[in-house]
Amino acid sequence: MDVVATEIRKLGGALHMESTPGKGTNFTIRLPLTLAVSHALVVRTGDEYYALPLPTIEGVVRLPHEEVAAHLRSESATFSYGEHRYRLQPLALYVGMEPSPLPETDAAIPVVLVRAGEHSTGLVADELVGSREIVVKPVGPQIASIRGISGATILSDGRVVIILDIAALVRGEWRTRAAPLRERGDRRIFALVVDDSITVRRVTQRLLERNGMRVMTARDGMDAVALLAENVPDIILLDIEMPRMDGYEVAAQVRSDPRLRDVPIIMITSRVGEKHRARAIELGVDDYLGKPYQESQLIDAIAPLVARRRASVAATGSGR
Repeated sequence: MDVVATEIRKLGGALHMESTPGKGTNFTIRLPLTLAVSHALVVRTGDEYYALPLPTIEGVVRLPHEEVAAHLRSESATFSYGEHRYRLQPLALYVGMEPSPLPETDAAIPVVLVRAGEHSTGLVADELVGSREIVVKPVGPQIASIRGISGATILSDGRVVIILDIAALVRGEWRTRAAPLRERGDRRIFALVVDDSITVRRVTQRLLERNGMRVMTARDGMDAVALLAENVPDIILLDIEMPRMDGYEVAAQVRSDPRLRDVPIIMITSRVGEKHRARAIELGVDDYLGKPYQESQLIDAIAPLVARRRASVAATGSGR
């Protein structure tokens, strides 16, 4: 019970025990309400499920398929609901995923309406699972530092679901739109993070952004190749084990592409065996880090590789 009591105290609660000889013991656990029960709308985007706290939601509307598609194609189109105007965005954009195409159906598309201060956004998810009473659980410090994550919960089927602070995500996206980057004049390091784990992508993105870098993420090798067709980053952080196309295949494609062959690659993987490292080096990978890594270790690895590439670009007179 010492372990149980310690964990309860961490949550700000208390454990009380009362024993009666010959009858037994009663255990009473008290937890703060904010850590115990809440109500949320569970939604799905791609293969991931998320919980949106009901107090952050203005409402849910159903719009014709054609109207939703037209709004998503336009950067400026909005629709009115109540006394506010909402701009439609796929929920996937806020959680580091590639938006799924709208289903080919004549049925209306559900849209979750969210207001964050003066900003109003309609979120388009792949599925509205429904309203649930959830037990809110804290997450570790590494995940808690990611903007837009307020906790986690476990559904009745055992699935772990992240609880989003969707208002913070909406505000952050509006700020990004209000101050677009001029890429040619932006001297910050431009990194591509490729990993099939959304948690790893978001943690790494947060780390790099804290260190003044501009970050683009890809959920697997195929996604990375598609992004590299239109972007040339300063460095690529690459996982090995991914669906559709693994890290070795991505590294081989990068090194065979004249546009990309000099872009440094750091592999970050749980495969720390010498044969995996040797194969990576043979493909032209510049550095190889095992998971979990020290944050300073990754930053120290990136800086000299980017500096060397930029010096080479400057010497040859070629640019991105």
